[in-house]
Amino acid sequence: MKLKQSTGSVAWHFGPNWPGNRCGAKTRRGTPCQRPGNAKTGRCRLHGGASTGPRTAAGRQRLAGLHTTHGRLTKAKREEARRRAQDGREIRAELREIEAESIAAGFLDKNWRKMFQ
Repeated sequence: MKLKQSTGSVAWHFGPNWPGNRCGAKTRRGTPCQRPGNAKTGRCRLHGGASTGPRTAAGRQRLAGLHTTHGRLTKAKREEARRRAQDGREIRAELREIEAESIAAGFLDKNWRKMFQ
């Protein structure tokens, strides 16, 4: 690979034919950034590659608020869905018990469901 010479004495290693990972973030002109990307984040240091993320609790909460778009998958919503699912399982188990007792007592025929199909 032929190195391009910059205006100074140091060669520029990241020319248009460089095979490494590019940053790819959108620049102000709307074109992809051509700087080399960080191995960890894939972005250059100008586009967040050197960022360590939020350190304080307030910063983490602000970031979580920015990434919550609809609230469907929040912890509270998932817990509520688990509670509703558990209620449904308990109701269905109770109905099975009632059905078994009714069949044993002779109030229902064993194949009573086939009448409704």
